[in-house]
Amino acid sequence: MHLTVLGSAAGGGFPQWNCRCPVCTLAWDGDPRVRRRTQSSLAVSADGERWALVNCAPEIVTQIQAVPALHPRGGRRHSPVASVLLTNGDIDHVAGLLSLREAQPFTLFATPAIHRVLRASSAFDVLAEDVVARRDVELGASFELVEGVTATIFPVPGKIALYLEKTEEAQTGALVTDIEGEQTIGVEIEAGGRRALYIPGCATMTNALRDRLAGADAVFFDGTLWRDDEMVQAGVGTKTGKRMGHMSMSGDEGSMAALAGLDIGRRIYVHINNTNPVLIDGSPERVTANRAGWEIAEDGMEIVL
Repeated sequence: MHLTVLGSAAGGGFPQWNCRCPVCTLAWDGDPRVRRRTQSSLAVSADGERWALVNCAPEIVTQIQAVPALHPRGGRRHSPVASVLLTNGDIDHVAGLLSLREAQPFTLFATPAIHRVLRASSAFDVLAEDVVARRDVELGASFELVEGVTATIFPVPGKIALYLEKTEEAQTGALVTDIEGEQTIGVEIEAGGRRALYIPGCATMTNALRDRLAGADAVFFDGTLWRDDEMVQAGVGTKTGKRMGHMSMSGDEGSMAALAGLDIGRRIYVHINNTNPVLIDGSPERVTANRAGWEIAEDGMEIVL
């Protein structure tokens, strides 16, 4: 199984276009200890020829241009990208679909709830349904994501996309940030007897999720924040990680502690926010994460299982 991290940053990318937080400042100043990153997405293939994308970042065209295996080959119109699977409706995971509108056939997989969100916006009508097949996938279902690759989707604690929050609060009177349902999912990917999981957003660790991760050859996990109040302390926001539906890396309730001692091949953090100090090579936070067995994803990172 071939896996390529197309984008490794959280929403806004790194450095964020309008941010001078301490970590972004290093990037703007050209500090070699940090590397620029685009918004999170993953490419997967069984044979290196036919590919699926998991999420479709706003920078998808740039991401495709940077990976030769995804370049068109033969004929006037062609793409090795056969399908796209969405893990939620966040802008940083769906906006790139608008760039895949050039009458190129592919299959778009998502839960019924996420397909309803896309159909509610006429902008996504540029994906003509006689060209792009929209396929509902139910929670717990296994299906062929791309030839030779089986995917199984499952609920992960999380929340609805930011732009849907007002509607949700108006309808229900409250916003739940760790609900398990169709709005936030994880993906279990299997090919050639190997198993990887991609979970770019997770609000909290459950026993069921921990059990599912056990024995995986690779886990790509939510690395949005190092600490819950990170954006507040950086002076660039008022929301905590919990409010945004993301568990932190560090601390007693963080993902490093939650998954410590679990039998996992490679542990890789993705969806890393621009304020997160693990983006800095050699930082105390990076050293701590590495010592705990975690890798910090970079754009273009290739994994073969």
